[in-house]
Amino acid sequence: MQNIETVICYVSLGSNEGNPEENLNEALTRLETYGDEISLKAISSIYLTEPQGEIRDQPWFANQMIKLEIDAEIWAAAGFLSTCTAIEAQLGRNRQVPGGPRPLDMDIIAWGDVVMHTDFLTLPHPRARERAFVLIPLKEIAPDFVFPDGTTVDEALAAIRYRLDGNKIWQDS
Repeated sequence: MQNIETVICYVSLGSNEGNPEENLNEALTRLETYGDEISLKAISSIYLTEPQGEIRDQPWFANQMIKLEIDAEIWAAAGFLSTCTAIEAQLGRNRQVPGGPRPLDMDIIAWGDVVMHTDFLTLPHPRARERAFVLIPLKEIAPDFVFPDGTTVDEALAAIRYRLDGNKIWQDS
């Protein structure tokens, strides 16, 4: 029997255009078409979150985190990112307005314990620790998650806690 190398990958999903919940489900359906190459191991609740960044006058986002086990003999992180970008485009993502509304956004948050920086991909995601909409769903499905530098998900959340206190940006859907 062949021993297949796998990697655990965390992907943040977001949508605020069309039917966001259907868009998130469609992304999962499209990932499932890869069969044994990509296996869904955990999925968070959907969280409704206020837009961040410069363009705040847009619908709130539906955000979710998924944990995948990926066949590392077939997939490299950059190839998987290309697949995520293709799924975004298939669902109508238009990248001409950075930070604007979108039917789907898929960000690789972590690819095992890989640390890399290229023009195409940075791992772990460079802004993951600044975003409650990433960290809260991550904590839900991986409460013991540790970034490659040793920072736990709880420590990352504590560093941004001020964004949550007294602010109703988080709601379970």
